[in-house]
Amino acid sequence: MTGLDKLDQRDQRDQRDQREQREQREQRGGLRVLAVDDERPALDELTYLLEADERVAEVIACQSATDGLRILREREVDCVFLDVQMPGLSGLELAEVLGRFKQPPPVVFVTAHEQHAVDAFDLRAVDYVLKPVRPERLAEAVRRVLGGAAPQRAATDTQVAVERGGVTRFVDRGDITYVEAQGDYARLHTTGGEAYLVRIPLTTLEEEWAEAGFHRIHRSLLVALAHVTEVRTEAGRTSVRIGATGDELPVSRRHTRGLRDVLVRRARAGS
Repeated sequence: MTGLDKLDQRDQRDQRDQREQREQREQRGGLRVLAVDDERPALDELTYLLEADERVAEVIACQSATDGLRILREREVDCVFLDVQMPGLSGLELAEVLGRFKQPPPVVFVTAHEQHAVDAFDLRAVDYVLKPVRPERLAEAVRRVLGGAAPQRAATDTQVAVERGGVTRFVDRGDITYVEAQGDYARLHTTGGEAYLVRIPLTTLEEEWAEAGFHRIHRSLLVALAHVTEVRTEAGRTSVRIGATGDELPVSRRHTRGLRDVLVRRARAGS
């Protein structure tokens, strides 16, 4: 027997073993996953990592959101692992379509672009994994799929999904002391002294969080009134102090009167 024949036999044996493992997982009720990525190497890597997970019974792979939608109309899957930026129909657009299904499958976004996290969670994504994909991070995403851990940000509006170092965290809005504008982004500052960048304009947060006690004090600053412990005026300039961190924030002249009025109203309501 030649060396080539031995290699062929080993390949056939490996394929048979993999097929038997998939059949065993299907019998145990493992996940049937649809993986969508237009880049072949990334798709192959994602497929390999998913198939290595004992909780996954089958991975159906395709290279476009259009093909993915066709597959979803023909077959039932338990979840979809989906790239964001693809030619034609994007991953976000596909997720929006899936949201109209009578029973939409859970969606996990797998992408190299962290700036789409907010849009992803607005679409009720279960998780948002950054490339290059680490096996332990993907395993956590599978765990969230099985646990039904889809965040309810759109429904409750009490948490904000933030991405750092490939890990998605959910920051309680009550822990946010102030928000700082940075172009089309906003930096959320928390009671623990941490800061997170999200792709939400400050004007949007001002409108959506007004009822939660966030007030504009400067063209680039939104403050959580509940965390304001002092208002100072020196040499005609006004500032507020954040109790949890001691941060002192400037209040523009344009917003000084409005800030004082709203603080007085809050004090009267609490007395």
